[in-house]
Amino acid sequence: MSDVDAKPDGRDETPNERADRNWDELMQELRVMQTGTQVLSGFLLAVAFAPRFTELDDIQRAGYLVLVALAALATILALAPVGLHRAWFGMHRKPDLVRFTSRIVKADLAVIGLLSVGVTTLIFDFVLGRAGSLTVLLIASAIVLVMWVLLPRLANRR
Repeated sequence: MSDVDAKPDGRDETPNERADRNWDELMQELRVMQTGTQVLSGFLLAVAFAPRFTELDDIQRAGYLVLVALAALATILALAPVGLHRAWFGMHRKPDLVRFTSRIVKADLAVIGLLSVGVTTLIFDFVLGRAGSLTVLLIASAIVLVMWVLLPRLANRR
C-alpha cells in the first residue's frame, strides 16, 4: 500500500484497484483546484490591462508579479500529474504515480492558498490601503491555516 492510503478501510480491493480509485480521487481534486486557479489567473491577467493598473505603487506591482508567478506555478503543478501519467503509462507504476501525485497536490494546495490570500490582500491594498490589506492578510492566512491544516488534523484525531 502507498503512504497515500495506508490505513485499512475494510474495502475488498486489490492494490491495483486501490491505486486506480486513489488516482481517480486525486484527478477530481485537481479538477476542483484547477478551476480556482484558472479564475485567479484570469483575474490577474485582466488586472494588467485595466486602466487603473498604472496606479499601483511599487509594493503592489511587486506583489502582483509574485502572484502571477504563483498562478503560473499552481498551473504547472496541476499539470505535472498528467506528465507523470504519460511518462509512466503502461509501465504498471500506478501506486508510484498516486504517491507522487499526492505530494504534488499537497504542494499545489499550498501554492493556491498563498495565491488566494495574496490576491485578496492585493485587492484590499488597492481599495483600502496598506493597513486594511495587512488585516485581511492576517485574517485570510488564519482562515487558510485553520481550514487546510488545523481542521484536517483535528478530524484525524477522531
